[in-house]
Amino acid sequence: MAQAIFAGGCFWCTEAVFKDVIGVSQVESGYIGGTTENPTYKAVCTGSTGHAEAIRVTFDEVTISYAELADVFMGTHDPSQLNRQGGDIGTQYRSAIFPIDDAQRAEAAAAIARWDAEHPTSKAVTTIEGPAHWYPAEDYHQEYWEGEGQRNPYCLAVIPPKLMKLRKSFQAKVKA
Repeated sequence: MAQAIFAGGCFWCTEAVFKDVIGVSQVESGYIGGTTENPTYKAVCTGSTGHAEAIRVTFDEVTISYAELADVFMGTHDPSQLNRQGGDIGTQYRSAIFPIDDAQRAEAAAAIARWDAEHPTSKAVTTIEGPAHWYPAEDYHQEYWEGEGQRNPYCLAVIPPKLMKLRKSFQAKVKA
């Protein structure tokens, strides 16, 4: 099993998307890329810690490659928005990839280049960052969509369109 770390706005939203991707066995919400040790959700939301809301994806490289995951990431959020996703504004909602090694760093750069080639009028502002320390988010953020999220008006407005985009654009990569 391998891991990948992506920050694409609200971690509840990206977690919900990646839980539906074949080859993905676990998705953990957390914080990465900041300066505060052991950040909390409340602190990260202020934008003062430097962390991004992110997900750490555990996946089977035989079933899905890192490059394919990076393409799913780029294709299911708006990588052309600087420090925001929709109504979520601030550096904590930036579009960023945190490669674990040099091979992932190269694949991340290639995924951004593919996005830019396919979207010449809306270039990606996605950054490639790290290495950085991973901090798991508080327990109540884990598997949020499956529980509280389906009663949360924000999630109901934001997550279903992302799931539809996943199913439309990456049909062969979606769990049955």
